[in-house]
Amino acid sequence: MSRPVLACPNLLRLEGGRPSLIGSRCADCGEVYFPSAANCTRCLGTRLEPHDLGSSGVLWSWTIQGFCPKPPYNSGETADSFRPYGVGYVEMPSGIKVESRLRSADPALLRIGMPMALTLVAYRLCENGERVNTFAFEPAGEPVKEGEHV
Repeated sequence: MSRPVLACPNLLRLEGGRPSLIGSRCADCGEVYFPSAANCTRCLGTRLEPHDLGSSGVLWSWTIQGFCPKPPYNSGETADSFRPYGVGYVEMPSGIKVESRLRSADPALLRIGMPMALTLVAYRLCENGERVNTFAFEPAGEPVKEGEHV
């Protein structure tokens, strides 16, 4: 099986078929960033190292994106082809909150405080028809059916 094409390959690590978010951590004070940062806003340090944020967290807040976002959003969707999707903040074990697409757009399947697992979802198609993926979170242990996202 070939590696999936990623919209933001610098944000993810794929090992064993499972994605993990990659941020940075200040070597001086321990502050964690996502996406990665070059400088620490907490202590003004410049020694930031790659930091694995993991692949699970807790849903901190969420909403449903009900209209096609404006550029630079580039999924290839139009106002007519757009389908609503969930957007949320997921609190990672380090405490950092990551804004992410959610696989579900059904409010009945989402609740603040629920465990979430990182996954990949289709974002757009390349000119050659190859699928480009982005990261998203879904309820942990409860994969959402393909028709219920993006």
